[in-house]
Amino acid sequence: MSTPILRVSDLNVSFTQYARRLHTRTVTGIAGVDLEVREGEVLAVIGASGSGKTLLAQAILGILPHNADVTGEIRFRGELLTAARRQRTLGREISYIPQSVMNLDPLMAVGKQVRIGLDPKTAHQDQRRLFDRYGLASEAAGLYPFELSGGMLRRVLFATSVRDTVRLLIADEPTPGLHAEAVEEVLRHLRELAEDGVAVLLITHDIVSAVAVAERVAVMNGGHLITVEPASAFTGEGDRLSHPFARDLWRALPQNQFSVGGAEWRW
Repeated sequence: MSTPILRVSDLNVSFTQYARRLHTRTVTGIAGVDLEVREGEVLAVIGASGSGKTLLAQAILGILPHNADVTGEIRFRGELLTAARRQRTLGREISYIPQSVMNLDPLMAVGKQVRIGLDPKTAHQDQRRLFDRYGLASEAAGLYPFELSGGMLRRVLFATSVRDTVRLLIADEPTPGLHAEAVEEVLRHLRELAEDGVAVLLITHDIVSAVAVAERVAVMNGGHLITVEPASAFTGEGDRLSHPFARDLWRALPQNQFSVGGAEWRW
């Protein structure tokens, strides 16, 4: 059993919002989530939009809005992930691949964006190495995001996020809108990082992609973590899945004839 790089215990995220006549109300985003990601593992977190997947990533990264209330415990490499520790580790030991390529600076050449956070003495050399790793031509370094294709921009996002010091990578929906070959490429890069010992947390609604690359799959719904299943159990009729909600999700895929078992379940 490999070492947990990230351990989330009883994580709760709620938001205070104004209602009518300046009264406030509390809206729950995540409730009682327990999760861990191990060294060299890809753990996929799946669920429908609004299930709490991205909120989980944002809570770990500490990038929730000011009206969020977070309780519970997040440990990185055995130590509490406090605000001070996040400041020291984000971009160095913890890295993030955002959902949208719009997160790239449209006014900065992509090569310069990749060099951010690298050792200034070796930044250009490291940038060229990262370009080689992700199949980006050296000429692309001087181009701006609008001059690159969607697939190339995805590769740039990887290059901006991957550092030799990274121990945890959080990838938030890295494959939306990509054609099958590009999806395969993204998943291969995630798998390669895990094989290098990085703990990878993959946030996705794409069950098929999750199963293809992950060792384990965490299923979320309504802000709750319903179950964590071996990726190998998502096969056939899903009979090896331990939770009925996971089986219903799997059987509801088009290739599984949209078949929903209708089993009752509760968290």
